Amino acid sequence: MISTPSPRRWSLHAGLLALWFVASFGVVFFAHDLQFVVANWPVGFWFAAQGSVLIFIGIVVVFAWMANRREGPEPGFDGKTYARYKRTLDRRFAVYVICLVLFLLALAIAERMGLSKVWVAGIFLSATLVLYAVIGVYGRTAEASEYYVAGRRIPAVYNGMATAADWMSAASFISMAGGLYLQGYSGTGAQAGGLAYVLGWTGGFCLVALLVAPYLRRMRLYTVPDYFAVRFGGRWPRMIAAFAAVLCSFTYVVAQIYGVGLITSRLTGVHFEIGILLGLGGVLVCSFLGGMRAVTWTQVTQYVVIIMAFLIPVSWLAYKQVGNPFAPVVYGQQLQKIAAMEQQLRDSPQEQQVIDEYARRARAFEKKLQDVEGSLQFERQELRRQLRALGDMKADDERAVALRRELAAVPKDAPAARESWTRAAAENWSRAKPLGGMPNHATPFGGDPLGTAEQRDAFDTSRLNFLALMFCLMVGTVGLPHLLTRYYTTPTVAEARSSVAWSLVFIALLYLSAPALAVLVKYEVMAHLVGQPFDSLPAWVAQWARDPSLLSVSDVNGDHILQFAELKISPDLVMLATPEIGGLPYVVSVLVAAGGLAAALSTADGLLLTIGNALAHDVYFEGDGDKAQAMRRVMWSKFALLVVALIAAYAAAQRPAGILYLVSASFSLAGAAFVPVMVLGIFWRSTTRAGAVAGMLAGLGVTVYYMGINLPAVRTMLGLTGEGLWWGIQPVSAGVFGVAAGLATAVLVSLVTRPEPAANV
Repeated sequence: MISTPSPRRWSLHAGLLALWFVASFGVVFFAHDLQFVVANWPVGFWFAAQGSVLIFIGIVVVFAWMANRREGPEPGFDGKTYARYKRTLDRRFAVYVICLVLFLLALAIAERMGLSKVWVAGIFLSATLVLYAVIGVYGRTAEASEYYVAGRRIPAVYNGMATAADWMSAASFISMAGGLYLQGYSGTGAQAGGLAYVLGWTGGFCLVALLVAPYLRRMRLYTVPDYFAVRFGGRWPRMIAAFAAVLCSFTYVVAQIYGVGLITSRLTGVHFEIGILLGLGGVLVCSFLGGMRAVTWTQVTQYVVIIMAFLIPVSWLAYKQVGNPFAPVVYGQQLQKIAAMEQQLRDSPQEQQVIDEYARRARAFEKKLQDVEGSLQFERQELRRQLRALGDMKADDERAVALRRELAAVPKDAPAARESWTRAAAENWSRAKPLGGMPNHATPFGGDPLGTAEQRDAFDTSRLNFLALMFCLMVGTVGLPHLLTRYYTTPTVAEARSSVAWSLVFIALLYLSAPALAVLVKYEVMAHLVGQPFDSLPAWVAQWARDPSLLSVSDVNGDHILQFAELKISPDLVMLATPEIGGLPYVVSVLVAAGGLAAALSTADGLLLTIGNALAHDVYFEGDGDKAQAMRRVMWSKFALLVVALIAAYAAAQRPAGILYLVSASFSLAGAAFVPVMVLGIFWRSTTRAGAVAGMLAGLGVTVYYMGINLPAVRTMLGLTGEGLWWGIQPVSAGVFGVAAGLATAVLVSLVTRPEPAANV
């Protein structure tokens, strides 16, 4: 049964939504005017990194408390039995946390006594994967209600913990702090980011709590496409919703499995592709055997690993730098120091030499592109001439080997050369900028609102992209099927509201610390790494530089001193390397890797379960059917999950776009496909089946089109020139246009068509 708020309750929704809007979009829009410093904090930065998140927590807590108090106990709910059940769970959880802490201490002591790093990593990885597997085996089930919604008996606090683990994916754990390190407040003109992720991924929970979660939970559904079938009737709403669920979840899960491969290979030393398969086994044991029941309790255990793995290194870095382990409270003073060092680097002659050299290299590649065939032939001939000269002079073999490698690396033909040199020119131009192309950390938006016309345009475009990305992340949060399904598992509607609040509290523990970690690592790099001789760099640099995609250093200006622009760090590295940067014991490095693995596994579990359920429950089987059909539906869900997992593993092995980009794209897809029609269906009785179908197709179609038409490969294939951007908005925020198109289409079509009886259930 769909239940909308009565008129007297709208004041609570309206007031909290107004506060949400001011704390997010209002604060961001005027961020440039909030640059005054209070207690070491630039006010605009503090609000975007922390203040608004605290307001979001207040919104969901107040809403849950007031709405639950107003509704009172749910009829038929046995509160006493439920209380005893929770006390049992509390005791088991406390025992688990104590055992985990003791296990970590024992490994740390064993490391000090001489246990090798290989054994430390192997023991910890094996122990965590065995724990997840045991829970998966213990929670195995073929019963539909247990497999799909964990029997609807997960208490709010534990469901909040499981949701937080499900939510804090590889993007949150591995890449978010790295993205903040590279992008500062708002990212660059070409790619918005920065604190948009913190605001978007927390502010969206206000919309989940106020607009969606309680109303879906009241309907006692199994999947998100179930809602579209029940609310609008007919086959097409469910089928389109199932397709959209598979599309956005698959994009998301590829990013998680990529993270699994990255961390597993780092932790065990195996190849990246083998790491993917090892991690995938941990995913399948839980989701394949026990469905939502096993996944929920696995995610609860994984949350503890995740949050410990994140907070211990950031707390240590804060204590090391400022003498206080409470990083979110004290890192503001490091912002002022970073601002001063950024100015010094911009004024440094040595940094300018590096910038000039990158520019020279970029121009050289552009010159080659003017005559690709001739340049390719000349390069081959020159390298062969040098090799013959070395042979004639009987020069050392080392130089000859280097030349042979260069010759082997020369592109095979003109098309390959054009692609390689175009990419190299763009790469060098991107680094031929102050700070290696990175923006000032605490400065909101590029350009200058008081500068030249070009600077004003750059400022407006930067701010618009930030707002657009934040909007897509917030609305996408409301539409992600694997998140919404988590609120089906609580015993009552009141518990669902409380669960959203607990989810945001647990998530905020990491999200308030991620900006702190980015600042502390950047200070460590600028103050203690830049300016060091290349032969005196710490061991962690050489260790991580073995993979140039994660870390690369090169003496570009030939002074044998590391300049900031000579250092290139991947966003996927910052969190994983923090223990080595801070000088922590190796067991903490293993804990961080295990935390990242837990984050990727927990989200992959939920996503694969969502995809399998959408294919089997919503596409292959329709309706409730009898008990035998329900069991067959569960079996087919497991089979679909296995097939999709293998396809996603293959896609991740191709090393696609970065984790953050893939995850952000899935938010745009989910927001455009689901949210306009879902919210209209809950709050506007006149929404029709035709309006729902047209709205979902329009939203999804516009989003996919905008993303696709702006892919470089697609534009090249179609012979398109120039930018294909609308109002300068980047493709990752395509959901802005998709949500608008879906909402407008659903409303207009609903106004001209007649509601079906199913719309009034």
